[in-house]
Amino acid sequence: MKRSVALALFLALALSPGAADAHLNSTGMGPLYDGAAHFLGSPGDLLAALALALFAGQRGPEFGRRVLLVLPAGWLVGALLGSLAPAVSESAVASAAWLLGLGALLALDLKLSLRGVSALAACTGAYHGLLNGSGFGWSASMLGALVGLTAAVFALTALASALVVAIRPSWGRIAVRVAGSWIAASGLLWLGWAARSPG
Repeated sequence: MKRSVALALFLALALSPGAADAHLNSTGMGPLYDGAAHFLGSPGDLLAALALALFAGQRGPEFGRRVLLVLPAGWLVGALLGSLAPAVSESAVASAAWLLGLGALLALDLKLSLRGVSALAACTGAYHGLLNGSGFGWSASMLGALVGLTAAVFALTALASALVVAIRPSWGRIAVRVAGSWIAASGLLWLGWAARSPG
């Protein structure tokens, strides 16, 4: 019971974004590549997706397949909804707490149910997608950018979770947990920076 209350509080905090401006840099190669480059150039998005993909891989192939479907779909739905809503900005505290929580799950190798991991993937995708889609407005290039971004999320999730599923030696699984501790440490540093920064 305590775990579900803590998870509910964590999700409530993490899903409360503030106001922002859209930010999509042009690569000069078209909207599809712009979306993929945006994902790969956003450390908060990249590390959150990586942590979740590695965590799903730790749990096994069924978890990896589920996250492979749910995370990109949640990201796309969140981005589409974000493009319809007024512009919101990333809350540094919420994003840092989200990253810290995902890294801690990975580092601790916590045993969550398939339903719990699926819900976590949907919430992660929706939160980051909402921030990515916010303020875009509808256009053909926006849709292309969202497809590119979703494809990049899918590719990273597929590669990272499959890599962990294939690991057999115990030292390899320990290395994955160490990666989780680094991701959690990044979230903690970001949280400290956000708490110290004015506004």
